Amino acid sequence: MKRLKTAIFGAGFVGRVHIEGIRRLGNVEVYAIGVGPEDDAAGLSAELYIDRVSQDYRTLLADPAIDAVHVCTPNALHFPIVKAALEAGKHVLCEKPLAMSVAEAREMVALACKSKLRNCTFHNLRYYPMVQQARRMCEAGDLGEILIVQGTYSQDWLLYDTDWNWRLLASEGGVSRCLADVGSHWCDAVEHVTGSRITSVCADLQTFHNTRKRPKQAIATFSGKAIRPEDYDEVPINTEDFGAVMFRMGERTRGMFTASQTSAGRKNSFRFEVFGTKAGLAWDGERPDELWIGRRDGPNQILLKDPSLMLEAARSYADLPGGHSEGYDDTFKQVFRRFYHSIENPNSQAEYPQFQDGLRQLTILEAELASHERRGWVEVNT
Repeated sequence: MKRLKTAIFGAGFVGRVHIEGIRRLGNVEVYAIGVGPEDDAAGLSAELYIDRVSQDYRTLLADPAIDAVHVCTPNALHFPIVKAALEAGKHVLCEKPLAMSVAEAREMVALACKSKLRNCTFHNLRYYPMVQQARRMCEAGDLGEILIVQGTYSQDWLLYDTDWNWRLLASEGGVSRCLADVGSHWCDAVEHVTGSRITSVCADLQTFHNTRKRPKQAIATFSGKAIRPEDYDEVPINTEDFGAVMFRMGERTRGMFTASQTSAGRKNSFRFEVFGTKAGLAWDGERPDELWIGRRDGPNQILLKDPSLMLEAARSYADLPGGHSEGYDDTFKQVFRRFYHSIENPNSQAEYPQFQDGLRQLTILEAELASHERRGWVEVNT
């Protein structure tokens, strides 16, 4: 069997997790890495054991040895790199949010359809084993008719005005930050779990730090640091730190979620609850091997991740036996396994979120931003 070759664009936090996840597959080689002009190309090559390194993505895309690319750059670069990659005949996996706008995402979807190349929007949080168990329980009707969906995605890594990251700037990350970055993950996951679509939203956004202190030297995502006045520049901020969204899923189902990057002590708290006419369930990403199941007329229970006890359709998302935890980095492996399987098997179905799903989340985001501006309910375009 041919060993596929891939290129990673972006050497930040998430790019490195992609590299580790790909290397766990065995049948895919991390052949090249595209880095920015500010990066130490030679240093990264030596550190990551990747011989082929370039600061020009076009150079790598011209290499016929490369089968697929992972786009892990700041959001502003997603569209030009993805477009060039598809035009160069490469399969593409792109981090979320897929693009800076709905218009860009629509063009990316059209390009991918025209090229007939494999395309993936990296909404990896679907791929925790117990999230898949929750999905299959909803699918099987174990919850009955779904009435309520609620939860949060809360972090604290941008709590202080001295915290800095490229995502803060609309020019690099887009007009939305918190809802685009983590809110889109939450919406994608609950639509996936419930099988229902968000049809309208009412959103309220807040920027707690209207200015922030940008370090004069680059720092890594999530690193944080104490800096002195002479080490930073004051920069105005026009992206949100927090968002609260009420939503409807059709005629009867109602929901609410918050997204925050300024919640002290919450490092990566991704939680959802789904309540139906028969039962409820809840999952917390900081306790990923546990699924709470609630009942009105019987005892509640905590289902621990164990493939032998999971619904059959969810078992393939758990590689390790009961008592052996599977977490964030394992979700990368699960998506990559399915993505590269689809490249090797052209007639197979895509068992992962595609560009169309990335467009879907940008459409919800567009409605959320419009709702905040209008201070009222807005329909989500289908």
